[in-house]
Amino acid sequence: MKLGEAILDSHSVCEDGAGNLNRAAGACSVPTEPLTKPPRSLQAPQSRPSRQHTMKLWVVLCLALLWVQLQNGACQTPKRRKDVEENRIGPGGKRGKIKRPKDGVGKGQFLLTQVLDKGRFLRLSQTTTLTPGKNMELRCKGNSIGWSYPTYLDTFNDSRLSIKQSDKYSQLVLTSPSAADTGPYSCWVIVCDGIECERDHDRTYVSYIYFTDKDNLFVPSAIHFEIVYLRPDRPAVVPCPVTDPHAKVSLHREVPPEEITANGTQLTYDPTKGFVLQNPSPEHQGVFYCKAVTKGTPQISTKYQLLYVEVPSGAPFVSLAVSPESVRGGDNVNATCSVLGEPEEDVSFTWTYPGQSRRPVHIQTSWRLVNRGMGHTTRLSQSVMTVEDMETIDFGNYVCNAKNQYGETTVTIGIISK
Repeated sequence: MKLGEAILDSHSVCEDGAGNLNRAAGACSVPTEPLTKPPRSLQAPQSRPSRQHTMKLWVVLCLALLWVQLQNGACQTPKRRKDVEENRIGPGGKRGKIKRPKDGVGKGQFLLTQVLDKGRFLRLSQTTTLTPGKNMELRCKGNSIGWSYPTYLDTFNDSRLSIKQSDKYSQLVLTSPSAADTGPYSCWVIVCDGIECERDHDRTYVSYIYFTDKDNLFVPSAIHFEIVYLRPDRPAVVPCPVTDPHAKVSLHREVPPEEITANGTQLTYDPTKGFVLQNPSPEHQGVFYCKAVTKGTPQISTKYQLLYVEVPSGAPFVSLAVSPESVRGGDNVNATCSVLGEPEEDVSFTWTYPGQSRRPVHIQTSWRLVNRGMGHTTRLSQSVMTVEDMETIDFGNYVCNAKNQYGETTVTIGIISK
């Protein structure tokens, strides 16, 4: 028997027919047969319970009810969800609050939206298809926002593009967009610590926007014949992106005429980039073009010259020579600094020479593509320094420094009087 039941059974209380309280075991039981009320004269005198006795009964009842509630957990007060979320116990028993991202935008949430007619907004997905000619307005939430967009708009310093920053969002407006404006549009939050600012990669959003034009299935390019360099250590891209993601695109060789089938492994197609060659080889050289088809007449892209590159990436390989080899006072001398490297790799030259602060010299820089045989193509970059009417101050060491995106190389050659 439980404690609560024992307390209630030992203090059973009920009223009798006269409205009096009885306190005896079984006093509240219901008789099975009707009882005959004895004459008043035979009834024993009844005494009302005292006030103190009644108070004790109420105390016992309250204690019993309290015990039952404690057993059921009714007295436990649930903690507010907000308190549970905001307060966390950290290392060392310290309590702290969760830091929420500024501007109410966290990782995985949408930052980039398009403004539609009548103040309606559309959250952009990873790819978006729009109609050319209709002004485009994009917004990115935050009080310090950075933008990126197709380089085509920067190359020509296009006045159709404008960006404005307000207290709550940044606005990008492109008026009269065309098929040439197809490409990735991205925005991100800029986080600053004093004077140092950086891009918040967790709060970045990008959407590739197609401005679909049935008359321009390929994204227009100012280059009508483009060179694509093939390297054995990296994939190569034949850049023929389209303005309609549903267009069917194929790759074709010009001579001999044939279609190169995309197999999904060695050759794949990405509508935002073009055809990707995973493992280029000399056999992939030649003139190629892309063909796109939707519902109308097939369209042809720009032509691409694919060249295989022999020289691997790295710091410049420099050679330095002087002519004539035998020099005397009054002679004219050419010092030639040469670099053999990748076809599209720019090289910059700097010179250090005797008499540098006393007399002028003539320096000419140039480059050209060289066919090394077996289909291998490299770029020859040269800087030629000409010193006319050599004097005593001109004899000594001539130093050439060549630099590319991977590093720099310095070579020295001495010129002495014969």
